[in-house]
Amino acid sequence: MRLLVSVSSAAEASAALAGGADVIDAKEPLAGALGAVSMKVLREIHAAVAGARMVTAALGDAADEAAIERAAGEFVAAGAVLVKVGFAGIASAGRVAALTAAAVRGARAGGDGKGGVVAVAYADADRAASLAPAALMEVTARAGAEGVLLDTADKGGPGLRGLLAPSALAAWVAEAHKSGLLVALAGKLTADDLPFVRDAGADIAGVRGAACVGGRSGTVAADRVRLLRRVVRGVHHEDTKLAKMHEN
Repeated sequence: MRLLVSVSSAAEASAALAGGADVIDAKEPLAGALGAVSMKVLREIHAAVAGARMVTAALGDAADEAAIERAAGEFVAAGAVLVKVGFAGIASAGRVAALTAAAVRGARAGGDGKGGVVAVAYADADRAASLAPAALMEVTARAGAEGVLLDTADKGGPGLRGLLAPSALAAWVAEAHKSGLLVALAGKLTADDLPFVRDAGADIAGVRGAACVGGRSGTVAADRVRLLRRVVRGVHHEDTKLAKMHEN
């Protein structure tokens, strides 16, 4: 299993790197669960990482096909290997499929065929008025997503561990793997939650608040990332698909 740390600046990216994060994820926490950073900030983060780790980026929740295709292309061209796309407010499988396909087209164009999309399902889908995780995973896999992230939309509500039983989460992860998807889990995860994520079979554990001084809206600190990384090392599970994407 690999540790993804969401950062909102080049300085935070450097701290995450110093702490041993495996994946540096560009995200603006003040703009919601999947807040996108500006293109300027993404370029600064990419420059700070300097190829040492894979860079991913949140694009927010999709609503318009042309807009999400354009954004995916721009973010991949600016250095994100994978872009994360959510679907809050969309309960139609057909719309989710069309938006995912648009994002995939943009990401591939921006990365000369190498960029990819991670579709975001919400464990609290009822609060996000989104498709249930099982349905979203199936739809987005068919539409060309490289991976799927199970997160929480309401950062003031329960975390992932409080929303899903271990057996249900493991079954969802297994189905995603059967579809050939990279699987990431997030949602107010703490160091104590990492074994729960590992036991579910995830390829990536994503954190923000646990890596920050001052919580989710605070600042990423290298020592906090280092602690999380030590826990992850104790439950390490190498994900060859992710490694190959970074090498490319």
